[in-house]
Amino acid sequence: MHLEDATAPKKQSINIDNIRSLIEDDMNQVNSLIERGLYSDVELISQLGHYIINSGGKRLRPALVLLSANCFGYKGTQHYNLAAIIEFIHTATLLHDDVVDASLLRRGQVTANQRWGNEASVLVGDFVYSRAFQMMVNINSMRVMNILSDATNTIAEGEVLQLINRHDPETTEERYLAVCRNKTAKLFEAAAQLGAVISERSKVEEQSISAYGRHLGTAFQLIDDVLDYSSSSDALGKNIGDDLGEGKPTLPLLYALWNGDEKQSSIIRNAIENGGLDDIEQITNVIHATGALDYASEIANKESQLAIDALNNLPASKYLDAMYSLAIFSIEREY
Repeated sequence: MHLEDATAPKKQSINIDNIRSLIEDDMNQVNSLIERGLYSDVELISQLGHYIINSGGKRLRPALVLLSANCFGYKGTQHYNLAAIIEFIHTATLLHDDVVDASLLRRGQVTANQRWGNEASVLVGDFVYSRAFQMMVNINSMRVMNILSDATNTIAEGEVLQLINRHDPETTEERYLAVCRNKTAKLFEAAAQLGAVISERSKVEEQSISAYGRHLGTAFQLIDDVLDYSSSSDALGKNIGDDLGEGKPTLPLLYALWNGDEKQSSIIRNAIENGGLDDIEQITNVIHATGALDYASEIANKESQLAIDALNNLPASKYLDAMYSLAIFSIEREY
């Protein structure tokens, strides 16, 4: 399905396995690099690093590097290294996030911090970050270094913004979206952009694929926050209501606060200010009653469409079609 036929997309079901099959050989190369990159003489580093890397993540960010590079006809091997680097950066953020959030489950498994402790998780996260930067240096491109170092810095800012918003019922939609774009979307954007950079494409094409990644990542995070109140723990791979328990004012929670009656808004405000899951059933009912999930999904749909629109002027290929499908998957998924 070429994009010219998809500018007014039919919301058909997207099979993520079809996208994975398209880049299976490339991803095998990336996985080999990841395995080698996680090696350390310190057994705990290898043990903990492999635990989270092999815990069944979607690998969307490294896949985006591969799709972008192939879309632009790249013929070298640096996209394998960049995809591994992107996955290492993402993995390091997960290790640190789970400590900050005191998370119990990640991808359906006990989190590394629950299994090995916070100290080990933070330190191994640091190792994975530093390994990513070692691999960046080996690519020998200042442009690549700029993009990835800026992305890493922006992600850290997003984490701090999220921390500032925690337990604050006065968080605005703008502040919430800033967290989405910095904490999540920035790495999607960098992953997509790198494919254009190593392919030496025009500035216009680079900006288009960067916009695609940015909007895709924002849609992905919005749906993550919707699923926190509409999926199941088994499907999602983490405990439902985790964000609520941590007092994170995500968009569904904020919309319910703004549009509930006095009693409903009071329950939501208290939950944001104090965290905890004591009132999760009532809060979930308010979220559904106020149409909060529909509202957040609508914003996600707009972001997905902006991602699709950004692809309009890029060269036609099966990889471009896969990126279109990925934009639909980001809003259709149930996990």
